[in-house]
Order: sequence, then C-alpha cells, then structure tokens
Amino acid sequence: MARFEFKKLELEGAYLINNFFSEDNRGSFTKCFEKDIYENAGIKFELNETFLSVSAKDVIRGLHFQLRAPQAKLVCVVKGSVWDVIVDLRPKSSTYKKWVSVELSAGNHNALYVPRGFAHGFASFEDETTMLYQCDGSYDKETDTGIMFNDTEIGITWPIDESAAIHSKRDMHLMSFDEYEKRMIEINR
Repeated sequence: MARFEFKKLELEGAYLINNFFSEDNRGSFTKCFEKDIYENAGIKFELNETFLSVSAKDVIRGLHFQLRAPQAKLVCVVKGSVWDVIVDLRPKSSTYKKWVSVELSAGNHNALYVPRGFAHGFASFEDETTMLYQCDGSYDKETDTGIMFNDTEIGITWPIDESAAIHSKRDMHLMSFDEYEKRMIEINR
C-alpha cells in the first residue's frame, strides 16, 4: 500500500502532504490522492472537480476563494515549482487572518491541503509551471472572488518583486481584507 506523509501546518486544519512517489529505469509514479488514506489522517475529502493551471515564470495568482459554499482543495505541482500560500479566513478560527507558505514542485512531490474557508494563491518560479487542483465542493461562479495578493493587513511577503510580477486583470481588482470583512458581515446578516 502506498504511504503518504501528512504534516500539520501552523494554520488550523491545513496539511502539507508528501505524496507517494517511486521511480525506476522506466520513469516515475506519483499518487496524489487515496480517499481511505486521507480519511485515516483525519481529512475527509470528496472530489467534485479537477483542473490544471499553467503559469509563466513570475506569475502571482490569488488570493482566491468562494464566499458561499467554499471548496476544500488539494493542490500540487506536476511541472515546475511554486511558492504556495494560504490565508485562514474563518473568523472563529484561532489562526484567523494568518498565512503560511510552502514550496510545491514537481521534484518534491508535495501537495497542500487547503481547508474550506481559506484563500489560496501562489507565485510561479518557472515557465510552464503546471498545477493540479482537486476540489471538494461545487464551484460557485457567483461568489468566486478574492483578496489582493499585496493586502497590507494580511502582510504576505512574496518571493517575487512586485514590479516584475505578472497578474490577471481580475486579480488586480480583487478586494482588500477590510472590504472582505464588511462583505462577510452583510452576507451573514
């Protein structure tokens, strides 16, 4: 049976996972998910959707999430490398508004478990970096949004110079953390 290693991160409910990996003269094999093994580690995950993103070097994506019915995510890199970051947006959590980062790469075979209620983003270190997303929960286009990557209240120190970073138009118009909190108050009334 394939063995995974699960490391709890500083943010409540988040894990860095070393995926099963083997290689020989034919090539390599990586297992990214096995439901029973995850459940034995305390992670209940029901796969709803899978997709890939491909990024150029110095791209910063995020910080993305859904306001209603947030998804849990498993993310890993199948080509290239990223500096991956998550932010706890759960107001009742002991790690609310805190962030943590990990390096994910095709070479280290790690995955990041992003619990529901977290924002997610990353900075790409290489051209054609390809990330695999596996999501638990339905995609809700209507409330798919985010917080600016450089929000001063969150205070993420990105490893890419902001003037060299590449962003989507959408990501450059995301809300601030203050706007997020006000929006959540309105939603929860």
